[in-house]
Amino acid sequence: MTNIFALPPAVSSGTTTEGTAWSAFGNSSSKHAPIVLIHGVGMQQAYWAPQVNGLMQEFFVIPYDMWGHGLTPAKPDAVSLPDFTAQLVALLTELNIDSAHVAGHSMGGLVALDFGIHHSHRASSITVLNSVYDRTEEQRAPVLRRAHDLADHGVMKIDQTLERWFGLPEETLYPEAEALSRQLLESVNPAGYANAYMVFATADDAQNETIATLEVPATFATGDGDPNSTPAMSETMAALAPHGTAVVLSDQRHMMSLTAPQTVTDIIRQTVLRADSGGHS
Repeated sequence: MTNIFALPPAVSSGTTTEGTAWSAFGNSSSKHAPIVLIHGVGMQQAYWAPQVNGLMQEFFVIPYDMWGHGLTPAKPDAVSLPDFTAQLVALLTELNIDSAHVAGHSMGGLVALDFGIHHSHRASSITVLNSVYDRTEEQRAPVLRRAHDLADHGVMKIDQTLERWFGLPEETLYPEAEALSRQLLESVNPAGYANAYMVFATADDAQNETIATLEVPATFATGDGDPNSTPAMSETMAALAPHGTAVVLSDQRHMMSLTAPQTVTDIIRQTVLRADSGGHS
């Protein structure tokens, strides 16, 4: 029986000339454009194991490690969202991929959205999972405090992070998801984590004026129990995007890619099929 929380053997893998680590899985002869997966702060390619296992029979799937995560070194001068989007563009160019379906979680969702807006000719579709939009000062304040704490002291409060995601250890319904998340958080480059977290804490208003120009099919999804990436944010983004769809999962929090893996896999798959069939709504 397949362990969906472990990545299968890759068809190919490598690092770009800039140092971005990537892996490819599944059907390289798929009639669909590749699906590129972008993790959030503190995670890496392995975060996407359930989705890779669920999509690889039908699609060519490529997760990669953002700056300072997994096998990709930190890049101190990557200090803005466009710097992280440029990493994705460079990866596609080096892999000779003209266009791709891009799905991102949390900060990875911000990268996917920025890519879809500013590089629409290379975006077949985007799926934005548990991402933020136009946070209020009250919503932004705790995120900024954590970002500054990381920048000033380098202290990763892993237990507190996991509690936000999964609840208290004795209460969690998702021990495998929590164990994988802890493993990835414990292995992250502290400098890369702190740098990416600061970008995440400050970048959610980058598309306030431009999301209405998004030309590609887009799905914005979150959980109804995610207090930071709220349903209202996903619904607002979907309403502003000309070809946007909102999905809110019941009884799910921030890490729903791990706690509702089949549902999230289906969201990505349906976004791809909708885009490739020419459907925009």
